[in-house]
Amino acid sequence: MSVIKRKSKQKTAKMPEFDLKSLIQIKPLLLLLCLGLLYYTYTNWQAWLEKLDDKPISAFALLGSPQYTTYSDVRDQILQMGELKGFFGQDVNAVRDQIQSMPWIKGALVRKIWPDRLSILVIEYTPVAYWNENEFVASDGTVFSLPFDKLKNTDMPRLFGLDYQSKEVLEAWYKIYKDLKAKNLSLKTLAVNERGSWEIMLDNDITLKLGRGEWKSKIDRFVTIYPQIEVPENKKINYVDLRYKVGAAVNFTDIIK
Repeated sequence: MSVIKRKSKQKTAKMPEFDLKSLIQIKPLLLLLCLGLLYYTYTNWQAWLEKLDDKPISAFALLGSPQYTTYSDVRDQILQMGELKGFFGQDVNAVRDQIQSMPWIKGALVRKIWPDRLSILVIEYTPVAYWNENEFVASDGTVFSLPFDKLKNTDMPRLFGLDYQSKEVLEAWYKIYKDLKAKNLSLKTLAVNERGSWEIMLDNDITLKLGRGEWKSKIDRFVTIYPQIEVPENKKINYVDLRYKVGAAVNFTDIIK
């Protein structure tokens, strides 16, 4: 006897319908929620980090071997800021700006070291000449201040002029110094006034008034006439005025005994 098997009806599971229209309506709300969360996090993250700080930064290390900047200099600058914040809360840019307020500091690098220290590296201006009465000029022409008791080398040329002329005056110094040295003369000071008139002093305290324009031919003229100048008794040469096309005017002063 054969058995006939009946096919059973299988029920097909239906997938839930995807409501695209509802998703489009919700999407802007989700976007606004995310943006709001990001904004809240951005505006409050500093406050959250400060809460994690259990003690303020209280020590620092001065890196390298600065010539003019001491631990005391840096400490005094930091103390002016009041109590520092902790590792997370302290803005190192504020510390850097405070250190760079010292006039001989060209730049500074400040980093935080866990848990409560700073590492500080300073870049200083190095004086190559005196500038006017109480300032200095660096090799790039920058005019800056430095306490005189910090000077390592006091044997530097003396330059005078307006601050915006510093680079020009320094460059002229090197050129004139080299030219005079070739003629066995030594330059002591160099000055230019607001009208652009140049004046130099030799190491024997004789002033040469060069005026405006080029100076080489005027120095050559001085070298020619200098041995021929007759100095009166008990007098010495005060200055030689070379602002003429030919010749020169010589001024004498009494010798102080």
